[in-house]
Amino acid sequence: PCHRPPRATMLRTVVIAACVAGSYAFTASPALIRAGAATRATSGISGMKMQAKSKAVPFLSQPEALDGSMAGDVGFDPFGISSVIDIKWLRESELKHGRICMLAATGCLVQEVVHLPGPAFSQKMALNAWAAAPRGGMISILVAIGLIEMISNRFALTATDMFANPNRVPGDLGFDPLSLGANPANRARFELSEVIHGRAAMMGFSGMVHQMIVSKQAPIEQLMHFKAVDSSLMKLGGAAGNLGY
Repeated sequence: PCHRPPRATMLRTVVIAACVAGSYAFTASPALIRAGAATRATSGISGMKMQAKSKAVPFLSQPEALDGSMAGDVGFDPFGISSVIDIKWLRESELKHGRICMLAATGCLVQEVVHLPGPAFSQKMALNAWAAAPRGGMISILVAIGLIEMISNRFALTATDMFANPNRVPGDLGFDPLSLGANPANRARFELSEVIHGRAAMMGFSGMVHQMIVSKQAPIEQLMHFKAVDSSLMKLGGAAGNLGY
């Protein structure tokens, strides 16, 4: 058999040992590996917290300003408006529009059965009634609403100054003649009810307006005497038609 020279064998051993030592220099120690695993686990948990999902839109992240502290907050802000505009100002706007639409939806129904005396107020459909009302009266109502809005907010109407006082609560005008909110639990329940009903009223009033434009019938009349819409007559009527739309 052929035997390797001793010097060649020794040289090979030295080369292999050097390679092993060099590779070990680039290998983390067990302690460092354990520390890295712990760091990754912690980062994963923090990432999960940072990426909390919206209840309303589960595939979107929960907006930072919508932390669930306000009644009816389900994290719905797909356009990120709350990251640009003060969330308190947005809630004030939502509550006011909801209250207006609750009154407006009720008015659309009442208009069909109750009228003020005089031919100018005899229209059953709310859009026609609005178009037939004296312009002076409508302007007076608009001016009165504007004055009430400005005075009640002390002329601080923008998102930058309305909530300069940190104690101001959005939508709280101190109006509770029956003391329904004296109990904190009841107050929380009524606040949630107001938000939910206000949102429903905004959708409902919009639906009533479009239904009157398309069907040319008032809401109750259409429920009692439904008429299919003729697609060949799809043009705006009532007040919108009178305005040329």
